[in-house]
Amino acid sequence: MKKIVVGVDGSDASKDALRWAVEDAKARGARVVALHAYDLAVPAPDAVPTAPIDLPALVTGIHEGALQFVTSVVEEVVGDDAVVEATAVEAPAVEALLDAARDADLLVVGSHGAGLAELLLGSVSLECVQHAPCPVLVHRRSGS
Repeated sequence: MKKIVVGVDGSDASKDALRWAVEDAKARGARVVALHAYDLAVPAPDAVPTAPIDLPALVTGIHEGALQFVTSVVEEVVGDDAVVEATAVEAPAVEALLDAARDADLLVVGSHGAGLAELLLGSVSLECVQHAPCPVLVHRRSGS
């Protein structure tokens, strides 16, 4: 089955890209993977609290929160009508998207992430266009 990977960061641009990808997937008979990449923040040694930390539980909680985030974005954008696989990956966005695109037919990204409306193309979009192993569609928001 054909696969379309969409980068989701919660920005309006990524939501529009997801909306577009779901419509395109219906026409192509493809499945959609909505991918959210996140980084684990590792505090500096002097910023670590003196109380013991359950690091595995903390990491699991962060991953579950990221997965819940991307799932909620998918539900907000496409509702329950479309079948979209929501996934969260602990990695820099470019690395996660390029890795997921290795077996994809198309990679869809918004033109820029949250807070960067003045840019024509964000750094993640640019890196994906330059290095993706499959075709890339950079979705530009209507009116932006």
